[in-house]
Amino acid sequence: MLKSYRAKMLTALLLTISIEGVTKEAELKAPRVSPEEKAVSFWDMKPLETAFINPAPEKLKDNLTVTKLGIDDGNKTQLLELANELAENKYGKYDSLLISHKGQLVFESYFNNGRIDLPHFQFSATKGYTSLIVARAMQLGYLSMADLHKPLVNFFDDLDTSKLAAGTELVTLHNVLSMNSGLRFSDEDLKDFRENREKYSGTAQIQAFFEKTQPINKQSQKYMYQAPDPILVMHVINAVVPGTAKEFIEKEFFNKMGITNYKWKLDPKGIPVAESGADLTSRDMLKIGHMLAQIGNLNNQKFLSEAYLKAAFGAITKPTENWIPESFNYGYFWYQTDIVLKNRNYNVNFAWGAGGNRIIIVNDLDLVIAITGHDREDVIFDQIAKQVLPAFL
Repeated sequence: MLKSYRAKMLTALLLTISIEGVTKEAELKAPRVSPEEKAVSFWDMKPLETAFINPAPEKLKDNLTVTKLGIDDGNKTQLLELANELAENKYGKYDSLLISHKGQLVFESYFNNGRIDLPHFQFSATKGYTSLIVARAMQLGYLSMADLHKPLVNFFDDLDTSKLAAGTELVTLHNVLSMNSGLRFSDEDLKDFRENREKYSGTAQIQAFFEKTQPINKQSQKYMYQAPDPILVMHVINAVVPGTAKEFIEKEFFNKMGITNYKWKLDPKGIPVAESGADLTSRDMLKIGHMLAQIGNLNNQKFLSEAYLKAAFGAITKPTENWIPESFNYGYFWYQTDIVLKNRNYNVNFAWGAGGNRIIIVNDLDLVIAITGHDREDVIFDQIAKQVLPAFL
């Protein structure tokens, strides 16, 4: 039954035609969002009736270079096997898998609610993009590497410093970017912050974080995954760039990259929600990965601070949450791990959001992977390590 299903899928999706004795793959059109789907939420969309799997991606006007899988490298059979397993929801509910090798898109697939032109929620991968906005601000001179180690309160002019908790001067931009701020709140305060966004926004939100936290000391500044840290980073961006953080992100980051089909939720004061607010298409996720694989270069020009990226992609701290694998390290809102293949270590950096949303960069293999999903268990990273990376050795 399973083999029959796979054979049917491959027949439907990897059509071949013969023209004057030459067999070649037919051009496949990735699924687009219909007018009916635009009118409903992601959660109310009907899944694709047939998964879309294409080892010869379509060339579009998005400045992504495409080529056929296997022309240079890549185990086509191995990747098709994984794609078919994803189509069967073997590893959970995933919506897209795109793979780029040597700067070229070689594999594109959509499942379930995935569509080529649908900005997909990123959940906590948004934190990774927030970190990149810091890198962009630094490249343009609005921040410096030295600023990473200055007291965070110094970035804000309107705080009532007489009410701040003890030790708040110890919190730096470096601390909040690496989830080592030491800010600690009661469950009641956290609930209050979440449920009263109107009350806690703008300067009032910053004041509340620094006022309501438990006292901070060097011993308390240990890793803790929490929303206030990225929120404070976005407040710093808003304080140092010309105009607003929203305008800066649009003009100096997304527009420069040719990314226009995106969403980024705003808080009541119009500040982008840093902990989990961005929606991006899978192809645009891949664009960001390409730029990072080029050490922050875009169109042969320095786009992001290289010094910052080196720190952001390093192993600054060790995550302590029980849902984060022990082999994962944390930088500035980006994860790092080593994957061993054939007795060799491969350094891997990635932004990670719940549901399986990731941009994965493997520089030693010249590989960028974008994956989106809405799976509760989110176990796909193991399969990426086992089935995608080895396909490009």
